[in-house]
Amino acid sequence: MPSIVKPLVTHPGLERNALGLTIRDYEGGMSTLCAGCGHDSVTAAITHALWESDTPPHMIAKLSGIGCSAKTAAYFARGAHGFNGCHGRMPPIATGASAANRDLLCIGISGDGDSLSIGLGHLAHLVRRNVRMVYVIENNGVYGLTKGQFSASADVGSTTKRGEANHLQPIDPIFLGLSVGATFLARGFSGDKRQLVPIFRAAMAHRGLAVIDVISPCVTFNDHEGSTKSYLFTRQHDVQMTVTDFVPPAEEISATIPTEGVVSIPMHDGATLRFRSVPEGYDPTDRIAVMEHLMSARGRGEIVTGLLYVDEQSSDLHELGNTTEKPLTQVPYEQLCPGSAALAGVGFR
Repeated sequence: MPSIVKPLVTHPGLERNALGLTIRDYEGGMSTLCAGCGHDSVTAAITHALWESDTPPHMIAKLSGIGCSAKTAAYFARGAHGFNGCHGRMPPIATGASAANRDLLCIGISGDGDSLSIGLGHLAHLVRRNVRMVYVIENNGVYGLTKGQFSASADVGSTTKRGEANHLQPIDPIFLGLSVGATFLARGFSGDKRQLVPIFRAAMAHRGLAVIDVISPCVTFNDHEGSTKSYLFTRQHDVQMTVTDFVPPAEEISATIPTEGVVSIPMHDGATLRFRSVPEGYDPTDRIAVMEHLMSARGRGEIVTGLLYVDEQSSDLHELGNTTEKPLTQVPYEQLCPGSAALAGVGFR
């Protein structure tokens, strides 16, 4: 179903970002999802993250597969490029888009069915290649378009609206990402926009693939008592592991914080922050420690949210392939295809 076009009339007092754009300039069509769907909250968080990050809409590439999640791409950044692919096949399309134009901000919107069932193999290879993009999994544990069957992310014991319980082990995208070498992993809840916006901003600035698993309840088929992906269950079991915020890159500020006492350090904006050493805590750069903590939390029935793992020392697709700094879309045709005479002088083994 096509989206309904929003009126472009805006309030003259709306705040503008560094590009002179308002939040309305980052919106898309009217949502046709069910009223109260968690996916619409994800849309709102992405919209705010793009506006706050001063992202030019024409430098955004939105990609999606099939499912309720695929509609999200139509609901933000109407001035961006967009491509709705086949079920589970969004990752290879995103890889091609990123390979052709490294300057684009690729945002992939997927679902638990789209990513963890038919698209599982493609997602794993997207992680291997560390394609520079934001990959959002709107995770509701069901196939909403086909009337509420369990998806691959449904937890053991979670029930349908009719009361049947799931007995199959779930595929957890965070554990999957840790096992195949992902460099940025986060989990959020669609009902917590305050946490989602900085997570998305950090993902947009990451040099490589950023996978964000968002628990996004399906109000029609999976928001009842007995569901482990409902609004109530997620709010009752949400454990915020890290206080999430995003600080844009700037000149490094160095200081030595004593083991005891407080030190005051001036910031770039003129403010002064007072730092105190804290005991050793959660380290989002230690893959093994992250895995152990998530396993422990799962055993307690807790949903851990926040930035869960990040590796800033990794190389993305273009660095691994040693491609040209100029996007391939801007390289003249004569250089991309020099002709048979030039190729004849190239030695192959």
